[in-house]
Amino acid sequence: MKAKYINPYTDFGFKKLFGEEASKDLLIDFLNELLPPVHRIKDLSFKNLEQQGNIETERKAIFHIHCESERGDRFIVEMQKAKIRFFTIN
Repeated sequence: MKAKYINPYTDFGFKKLFGEEASKDLLIDFLNELLPPVHRIKDLSFKNLEQQGNIETERKAIFHIHCESERGDRFIVEMQKAKIRFFTIN
C-alpha cells in the first residue's frame, strides 16, 4: 500500500483536514492553542467566501471561520495562503 499525504498548506489540504463538520473539534482545539486565552473558542462555523481566479497568479486559498468565544464574543479567523503586498513574515 502506497502512503498518501495531505499538504495542509494548500487550499484542498487545509479544508480536508480542518474544514469539514467532522473535524470541527480538531479545528477548535488547534485554534485555541494559537489564540490567547481571552479568545478561547467555544463554537465555530465555516464560511467559504473564496473567489477563484481564472489563472494561476489570481488563485488564492482563503477560508473564513466564524467563531464564538467562551465569553460570547464573535470574531472571524481567516486562513489564507496568498502573497499579499505589504504583509511579510520574518
